[in-house]
Amino acid sequence: LKNEVPARGERSTCNIYTKEKFKDFKADAEIMLASTSENSGFYIRGRYELQLQLAADYDARRAASTYPGLLMDIYGWKRADVYAGNPPGEWQILNVVVVGNHITATLNGKRVHDNAVLPAFTGGALDNDELAPGPIMIQGDHSHVALRKLVVTPITKSGT
Repeated sequence: LKNEVPARGERSTCNIYTKEKFKDFKADAEIMLASTSENSGFYIRGRYELQLQLAADYDARRAASTYPGLLMDIYGWKRADVYAGNPPGEWQILNVVVVGNHITATLNGKRVHDNAVLPAFTGGALDNDELAPGPIMIQGDHSHVALRKLVVTPITKSGT
């Protein structure tokens, strides 16, 4: 599945999202960005964004405090603990567990967030009802993003 980017002046309607809504869940996804200029987001409940943008010059961009986000940053709130991106054109394997307002995320086998707090929704949120169930959304209005796998498993009780 690959989104189409709107032409200049067209309404941004290229976000891909699930029909089902989820509160606490585990998600496994495979996402590909073809270049370092592509920019997208993996939205938790349609409200919290894990940034999808590969780093061309990771160390310099991470050091720039004004840079809005790199791969797996919780956009606007927290940098990823480590950079775990594969090169452009390769699949990024994402595993996420969300319970309440906490997230644990692994990218390509490296832990990038460990029970991190999701402090508030991000700018592209579908709504502001933070702990209500919401969809998984792939932001598609900035650039192309490919998705070949998305498996979401609801967590319905402790220990499952």
